[in-house]
Amino acid sequence: MNKENKNRICPVEKAGGLDNSIRRLLQNPHKILKPYIKKGMVVLDLGCGPGFFSVEIARLLMNSGEVIAADLQEGMLNIVRQKIKGTDLEQRIKLHKCQEESIGLTDKVDFILAFYMIHEVPDQNKLFRELKSILKPNGLIFIIEPKFHVPKQSFEQMIDKIKTIGLEIMDRPKIFFSRAVVLTNR
Repeated sequence: MNKENKNRICPVEKAGGLDNSIRRLLQNPHKILKPYIKKGMVVLDLGCGPGFFSVEIARLLMNSGEVIAADLQEGMLNIVRQKIKGTDLEQRIKLHKCQEESIGLTDKVDFILAFYMIHEVPDQNKLFRELKSILKPNGLIFIIEPKFHVPKQSFEQMIDKIKTIGLEIMDRPKIFFSRAVVLTNR
């Protein structure tokens, strides 16, 4: 991992702060995702970190579909691997290590969750094109960014960028201390 990216992404050493009971109260994964996750979906949790959302997505899929927990850091994937080891979730959550400059997936997905990670990506235009290329028709991309890192104007500029590749705004849900948008591939 190059030094620039290393400084942009949340280090593995801080993974505990990404998966704890206080965060679960403030940003409840079930409540945030339930309106969008449907049985049988293939879901990409991009920048999954320690699996805070990956595990809940697998539960919402109710023994159907698949979760692809993708991260740039092997250490984060190891945390998810240990969390699901020996459980039924181990069969439903596929771990994927992203490449330095791309996600590197060929699977087509119904839903992409990008929670607090778009601001960490140096070439967002390239990322958005790759996301669209793996998104099934009528698929959804749910982007949530932290207000403390991403000003409103920057968030709106990001949405404008992603709309230029043919995605449409479907929803703007309210998420605690965050900016959020759901886009569709129609």
